[in-house]
Amino acid sequence: MTDEVERIKLAGQIDISCVQAFHTLKEIDEMIEIAKKYGFAAVFTLPAFSAHVAERLRDCKEIHTGGVVSFPGGGDTIEQKKRQAKELWETGCEEVDMVMNLTALKSQEFSYIKEELTAVREAIPAAILKVIIEAPHLTEAEIRQAVELCIEARADYAKTSTGWYPEYPSTVEQVRIMSEAAKGRIRIKAAGGVRTLATIREMQRVGCSRFGLGMKSAETLMERWM
Repeated sequence: MTDEVERIKLAGQIDISCVQAFHTLKEIDEMIEIAKKYGFAAVFTLPAFSAHVAERLRDCKEIHTGGVVSFPGGGDTIEQKKRQAKELWETGCEEVDMVMNLTALKSQEFSYIKEELTAVREAIPAAILKVIIEAPHLTEAEIRQAVELCIEARADYAKTSTGWYPEYPSTVEQVRIMSEAAKGRIRIKAAGGVRTLATIREMQRVGCSRFGLGMKSAETLMERWM
């Protein structure tokens, strides 16, 4: 496989994002152009700007518009999460990354989590649903339980982290545990501290197939390849 073919393939596994509260509309527009240039899989912003992204990508069907639900804390009610997810879908988001209720998970309120994940799945049955479990804050047993709950709710991906806590990056070991728990029943997305090709390659080796990078990190990764 040539370097260019490999670069294109990897770009198709990367979600690019501007989801910090201080990102500007100018940066979001810049991110959209970067996504078009390199062919990234999806473009994520905070919900207020999802319609803007969807409109800018209307004629670029190969790049999805992504939205976030209960981001970054995960503490919204089930009804709130359902409404957020449905609104994002109706706005034009083909992919939705939702934060699991981590208080419920760590309190072993598994029936509550199953109810919330199932409710969101049913609200957006045609969307690609990724559930963020914040693996850096969990024990191995909690990671495995979280992945199992994602599978039971028919989510498309279990995702390591929001990336909002840079002091707690996602690791290859966390991805390995998630992939082992998944047993091929759900795909794995890694985000949060994923910035280098070496890290991505290691995570691919243990079973990760989608990656979330901030705009600057994604652009730098591709530029080094050119």
